[in-house]
Amino acid sequence: MVKHLVLVGGGHAHLTTIIQIPVFRDKGYRVTLVSPSPLHYYSGMGPGLLAGIYRPEQVRFPVRDMAESGDGVFVQDAVQGLDPASRTLRLASGGTLEYDAVSFNTGSRVEVPGNGAPPPDVFAVKPIENLVGARERVLELLARGPLSVAVVGGGPAALEMAGALWRLGRDAKANPLTVQVLAGRRFLSNFPAKAQRLARRSLNARGVEVLEEGYAASVSTGEVLLETGQVRTADVVILATGVSPSVPLGTSGLPTAPGGWLAVNKYLQSPAHPEVFGGGDCIHFQDRSLDKVGVYAVRQNPVLRDNLLAFLDGRPLRPFLPGPPTYLLIFNLGDGTGIYWKGGMVYQGRTAWLLKDYIDRKFMRKFQP
Repeated sequence: MVKHLVLVGGGHAHLTTIIQIPVFRDKGYRVTLVSPSPLHYYSGMGPGLLAGIYRPEQVRFPVRDMAESGDGVFVQDAVQGLDPASRTLRLASGGTLEYDAVSFNTGSRVEVPGNGAPPPDVFAVKPIENLVGARERVLELLARGPLSVAVVGGGPAALEMAGALWRLGRDAKANPLTVQVLAGRRFLSNFPAKAQRLARRSLNARGVEVLEEGYAASVSTGEVLLETGQVRTADVVILATGVSPSVPLGTSGLPTAPGGWLAVNKYLQSPAHPEVFGGGDCIHFQDRSLDKVGVYAVRQNPVLRDNLLAFLDGRPLRPFLPGPPTYLLIFNLGDGTGIYWKGGMVYQGRTAWLLKDYIDRKFMRKFQP
């Protein structure tokens, strides 16, 4: 019987496997990619998408075309859970899909404080395609009159969203756009003091207010209720807060970490079910806690591909080595500059932005069909 590999999600950690589906096919294996969308947006270029620096087609991978061009099967659906005993996936459409090996790269999503689905004119930054709708709505409202936008969150995503919105308003050359960042209790709390100062100074110089008045308790159309009882109003709200797994696997009998993240060992493999693999934001790497940043998903790319093929072949797997805990981060400030941070080095300038743009465009070119 032909072995069947199912890839759940077309994210960064699956891209090498997707473009090398012919290698699996030539060994006699079937490969199916399941994804809610035929396109996967690259999170690193999301702020640039919102700002208008990039067009949508420049920041997304045509994962359906990539899979089908290699004789893989694409299923446009969402996985809601699985039964490890029968090796069966449950789909949102009501269908099922059997597998011999399965790999999850389903990313994460942003929760709406005090709510289920986002109310009108409230946009979560994940999934990244939400930013397409956010951009269109901001431009639509801005054409009618002055507009206020609140960015909820105190991390890098909030910083980049604020900078992108400032640029969007500037380039629209329409009515005034005001932006405020509701940064919780401390802006960029996990980052060096110099990065905090540079970020705050950049935003303040462009009229973007950064408020540290407490976390959001609930969000509704037109307003954000803070834990302190204060209410902040805005025409549009952008949520750049904490993330949770896009696919709830904790109820499926798989080992998970607190929060519902899929637990994997050094081979990116479930310790209880060796036929289950995962990479990217949706996993918890048991050997060492990893930040939810794209650099690790990119590094997992070739290892995940090698181990999926090795598992199907019955060969030994190779460990994933995350590398040193320090890694390069560059924040897009939206004004043609970036903040560079690696180890003890922090600086702001156009060179940082040009380096980020070069790295992102190179990554996009590498995985185009």
